[in-house]
Amino acid sequence: MALESIDSKILKNMFIAGARYLESKKKYVDELNVFPVPDGDTGTNMTLTIIAAAKEVQSVNEESMAQVAKAISSGSLRGARGNSGVILSQLFRGFAKEIGEYEFLDTMIIAHAFQKGVDTAYKAVMKPKEGTILTVARAIADKASELAEDTDDIIFLLKETISHAEAVLEKTPDMLPVLKEAGVVDAGGQGLIYVLYGAYLALINDGELTFEFEETIEKAVYINKHPLSVDIEFGYCTEFIINVMPNKIKESEEEALNIRNYLETIGDSIVAVADEDIIKIHVHTNDPGKALQQGLTLGELMNIKIDNMREQHSSIIFEKTTDTHSERKDTGFVVVSIGSGLSKIFSSLGADYIVEGGQTMNPSTEDILNAIEKVNADHVFILPNNKNIVLAAMQAKELVEGKTVHVVPSKSIPQGITAMINFAQGISPDENEKVMTEHLSDVSTGQLTYAVRDTSINDKLIQQGDILGIGNDEILVVEKDIEQCAKTLIHQLIDKDSGLVTIYYGQEIDEAAARELATYIEENYDDCEVEVHYGGQPLYYYLLSIE
Repeated sequence: MALESIDSKILKNMFIAGARYLESKKKYVDELNVFPVPDGDTGTNMTLTIIAAAKEVQSVNEESMAQVAKAISSGSLRGARGNSGVILSQLFRGFAKEIGEYEFLDTMIIAHAFQKGVDTAYKAVMKPKEGTILTVARAIADKASELAEDTDDIIFLLKETISHAEAVLEKTPDMLPVLKEAGVVDAGGQGLIYVLYGAYLALINDGELTFEFEETIEKAVYINKHPLSVDIEFGYCTEFIINVMPNKIKESEEEALNIRNYLETIGDSIVAVADEDIIKIHVHTNDPGKALQQGLTLGELMNIKIDNMREQHSSIIFEKTTDTHSERKDTGFVVVSIGSGLSKIFSSLGADYIVEGGQTMNPSTEDILNAIEKVNADHVFILPNNKNIVLAAMQAKELVEGKTVHVVPSKSIPQGITAMINFAQGISPDENEKVMTEHLSDVSTGQLTYAVRDTSINDKLIQQGDILGIGNDEILVVEKDIEQCAKTLIHQLIDKDSGLVTIYYGQEIDEAAARELATYIEENYDDCEVEVHYGGQPLYYYLLSIE
C-alpha cells in the first residue's frame, strides 16, 4: 500500500531513527577514513552532529512541521563537528528550510527539500570535491526528483533513492584516486546513506517506532582559559617592533639572529622575525628593560607591550570561567589547541580562551560559539589550527551577534602560532586578518604519528603500527622507528630557504629524545636555528614547524 504523505510525528521518529542508525555504524564509518592515522573521525563527527539535532527534535512538544524543522536546523547547526559534520548540518538546514511551511510532506516536497539541502551544502564548501558526501547527496536529490515525477509513494521513492545512492557511493573510488588506492568508498557518503536508511526503516514500520534517546558519552571539550599550575620562571611577556635604522636594513635578518641569541641569555619563548625594515620581538623575561635597550641599538621601537604574567596567572587561577564583566577590549583570540604545552604557548602569545580539540576531538560549532561569547571584545579572532575545524569556525562566525568574528584559516598548530606571532598592534582588525592569513604560508608543518590500519597511499605500503611522517598533509615517510622517521621527514621538509625549525614533542616523547633530534638538525643544517618546546599533544609524537 502506497504512503502518500507523512506528518511531523512520523518525520520526528524518522529523523531520530536515522541518528540512531548512524550511531550504530559510527565505528565502521570512522574506519573508512582514508588516512591511516589516528584521526579517523568522520563517523564520530557526523554522529555527534546529528545527535545534537536529534536531542532538539526529541524535545519538541508542539507537533508541527515548522517546530520539527526548526529543531533539525538549529540543533545540527550548533552541534556540527568537523568538515563532514558541518556539511551534514548544511544538508539538514536546507532540507528543513524547505519543509517548514508544510504540515504534510509528499514525494514532490521531499524531492525539493533534498535539492535545497544539496544547494545549501555546496554553497558552504569553498572548493567542492566530487567523490565525497556532496556527490552522494546530489545523487539522492537527483534520483528523488526523477522519481517524484512518476510516483506518489514515499516508501517507494526512498527505497529506490537509497539503492541509487549506494550505487553512486560504489563509484566514489573512481572519482577520488586516494579512495581507489586505499580500497574504500567515501566515509561521509556512507554515513549519509546510513542516516537515510535508518529513517526509511522507521517509515516502513508505519512511522510508529519509538526511540528512547539517551545521552551520548563524548570526550570532554573544555572552553576556558587553562590555569597554569606551574611556577612562572620569567614574569614579563615583552613584545615590540624595531623600526630598523637605514644602515641596518640589509643585515636585518642577521641582526634578528643576533638579538635572538642575546634574548636567550635573559629569557625564553623567544621570537625574532625580520621583515624588510622591521624586526618583531617576543620574549618572556624578568628584565624587559634589557630587551628594550638591545632593540634600541638597531632602531626605533614601536608597539611596545609588556604584561606581568605572574599577575595574570594569579587572576586566571582564581577567576570564574567567564570574564564577561571585565573591561571590553578591541580584540580577543579563541584558539583551538590540544596538549598542555601547546595551550601554554598559545596563552603566552595572547590567546584569551583555549578550546581543546584537534584530531579525533573536533569541537562543535556551539563549542566555538560559547568560547567567542566568553571573550569580552569587539573583534574576536578564531584560529582553528586544524583543517577539519575551519568549516565549524566559519559556521560559528555566521551565528555571532554583537561582535565581529575573524576566522584565520590555520590548518595546523605551527600555522596558528605563526599567525599569532604576526598579529600587529596599531592596524585594523581586517588588516590583521589579512596579514595573519598571508603568513600562514610562511611555515611548513611536519607530523609524526602511527598507522592504525593497513593500506596503500601514494604507492606506499603501510602496515598497522608503522611510524608515519606527514608533511603538509601528505604522507612522505613510512618507517618502523620514530627517530629514523623524524630524521628522514626533516630531510624532506628543510630546504635552502629554511632558517628556523621548531620541535614540539608530544606526550609519549621525553625531552632528551627531542633534544637529540634538535642536535641532529643543527649538525646537518648549519643555517637552521632549532627550538624545542613541550607540546604535550596526544597521538602525534612530534609536531615540526619549518620556516
